[in-house]
Amino acid sequence: MKIVFMGTPDFAVPSLKALVEAGYDVAAVVTQPDKPKGRGKSLLPTPVKEEALLHEIPVYQPQRVKNNREFLDTLREIAPDVIVVAAFGQIIPRDVLELPKYGCINIHASLLPKYRGAAPIQQAVIDGEKESGVTIMQMGEGLDTGDMISKIVIPLEKEETGGSLFAKLAQAGAELLIKTLPSIEQGTAVWEKQPEESPTPYAAMINKKMGLMDFHKSAVELERLVRGLNPWPSAYTFVNGKTLKVWKCRADEKCSGETPGTVILTDKEGIHVACKDGTLILTEVQLEGKKRMDAEAFLRGYHIEAGSRFTDHKE
Repeated sequence: MKIVFMGTPDFAVPSLKALVEAGYDVAAVVTQPDKPKGRGKSLLPTPVKEEALLHEIPVYQPQRVKNNREFLDTLREIAPDVIVVAAFGQIIPRDVLELPKYGCINIHASLLPKYRGAAPIQQAVIDGEKESGVTIMQMGEGLDTGDMISKIVIPLEKEETGGSLFAKLAQAGAELLIKTLPSIEQGTAVWEKQPEESPTPYAAMINKKMGLMDFHKSAVELERLVRGLNPWPSAYTFVNGKTLKVWKCRADEKCSGETPGTVILTDKEGIHVACKDGTLILTEVQLEGKKRMDAEAFLRGYHIEAGSRFTDHKE
């Protein structure tokens, strides 16, 4: 079974590695172009490109795959039996979807039809889901709307973060891929159509603005936001004109009656902040320009009085 693998970030690396280790003929890897990073703006390869080069797999990095005749001709020359896609980062056009014998299959990090979209992992944590998982699906022109082939369910831990779930689903997706490919090749795979409408909102791409904490929400909601956006882009608020990232916290259902965003008290547990419903206790924070540290250590070097306010902007 000749395979072309299309993927870009860390999430896709375990799947590519699993294909190689399972003995599949990975004829080519397609990934996003190298991007400049750091002060020197040196070009850094994608994680998938780095993995491909370790195995001496030819790598292609088109700026766009849509309406790219040269890229399409290259795929035709390779003549893959199937194209495996994992977080590639571009829309796959119809002429590519229809080229391989078995089409294109996608490793999607949710239990479809829930959480179609770019950020299903973080959104599952933010929404307080009890479980997530991976779906192997046949790709169509719609966004994550193709037929489902196989699934694996992963329960979420009480303190699950976007980062920890990312790692679990990346590995689970790799294992599910290797179990699913033989059934596709042998014609024993069962294809299940998705409903037209997803039961959950579209999981839009994560951006830094999503991390701004609104204490007019409940403490439970904010605690999930902090976990969901850890490690990137992280949840944050403002205090005394400086940005304060919140890495860890816990929700207390007790209400103080104070205005949301008001510091109720500070103690060894952390910084107790009033919310619309309940109290959020910040236990690990990072002040602008400083190192990440537990709240108790932070408070020894930075005084925050009861009655202080966390705001949604720099004052």
